[in-house]
Amino acid sequence: MTAVPGLDEDMEQGLAEPVGPDGTAGPAVRRARAWLSRAAEPGSVAFWRFVEDAGPVQAVRRLRAGRAPDAVRALVGARAEQDASLADLLRAQRCGARLVVPEDDEWPGHPLHCLTLATGREPDDPRHHPARTVSPVPPVALWVRGPARLDELAERSVAVVGARASTAYGEHVAAELGHQLGQRGWTVVSGGAFGIDAAAHRGALAADAPTVAVLACGVDRVYPAAHGALFHRIAESGLLVSEWPPGAAPHRHRFLVRNRLIAALTRGTVVVEAAARSGAQATARRAQRLGKQVMVVPGPVTSAMSVGCHELLRDTGLGAVLVAGAAHVAEAVGRLGEDLADPPPRPTGARDGLSDVAVRVLDACPVRSGVSPERLARVAGCDVLDVLRVLPVLQLADLVECTDAGWRLARAPSAGRR
Repeated sequence: MTAVPGLDEDMEQGLAEPVGPDGTAGPAVRRARAWLSRAAEPGSVAFWRFVEDAGPVQAVRRLRAGRAPDAVRALVGARAEQDASLADLLRAQRCGARLVVPEDDEWPGHPLHCLTLATGREPDDPRHHPARTVSPVPPVALWVRGPARLDELAERSVAVVGARASTAYGEHVAAELGHQLGQRGWTVVSGGAFGIDAAAHRGALAADAPTVAVLACGVDRVYPAAHGALFHRIAESGLLVSEWPPGAAPHRHRFLVRNRLIAALTRGTVVVEAAARSGAQATARRAQRLGKQVMVVPGPVTSAMSVGCHELLRDTGLGAVLVAGAAHVAEAVGRLGEDLADPPPRPTGARDGLSDVAVRVLDACPVRSGVSPERLARVAGCDVLDVLRVLPVLQLADLVECTDAGWRLARAPSAGRR
């Protein structure tokens, strides 16, 4: 096997210098994880466990020397003989991106710990491991483009996901959620796709809040192509995040794999719209399995784009919470006693706060002709003294008026009398 100049030497140095004095990964470790991010597709339990047990540098050396377990070598295949790690790092640098690895202090270790715990529950036998598209495996590294710190944005974040073929209702709700959450200091995380994803990102940006798009391709690529301006704005204040190195294509299976990151990085997942079978539903169920809160926006029962939302709400084992706005979301995933949602405002009227006797007297008052207090007492079923006691109160509230014939309901003022 032909050695790539510099790679093997870097790996040798990395055994002694895994982490630099500034709290970031050493050059060899970073290059090793860059190589690993291209060597195997994310989502494999066996591959992640191999890297964790051997360490990134030793894992690269063993893979390149053909000394890795057969199951792991099969996942890498012909890529073991290739090395684009240095080119990937330089390409990332040219587009303003960087590689964040578990050895960095920027690594979002706390949010992603749920993936580590879930992977630990998987069996030892690779034959019984789940498929990559549904496996709860932590990433070996993350390519990040943007000025913000990944750990800081992930610390107080919410995923907002939904249908690509969204309705006007869904896009309006998603944009409002993104905007209101951004105003409350929450980071909106989504997938950068058409429909609900894009609406949520744009809502956050409209609030001058950072937002995170987790991509199924390289952070230097725009997919869908129509979102070039949107991705540029996200990268200016927020982050574009991907497990795949720069230049990686958006293959279909990668969208299913990346959904676990959207669920894991955030405190909870909000599903705005979802068809009966959708990726948004799958993301919500993965969030629940990772111990994250699932929230659902209800929609019209006649809308095919809300069928999936209603099914999530009907699934009692999922524990989904119905939300109608950012206040509900913040209450569901925020700190106890600090992010409580205010009760919805209720319209008030002049009858509010009236005693039982006052209400009965008011109901006994005729509309047109006035009547005596004695007549009101008979209709209301109370004493005349009670009627005489409450009539001034009702009059001050402009609910009744006294005429020559007696008491009656007060007439509403006309436009000309105002």
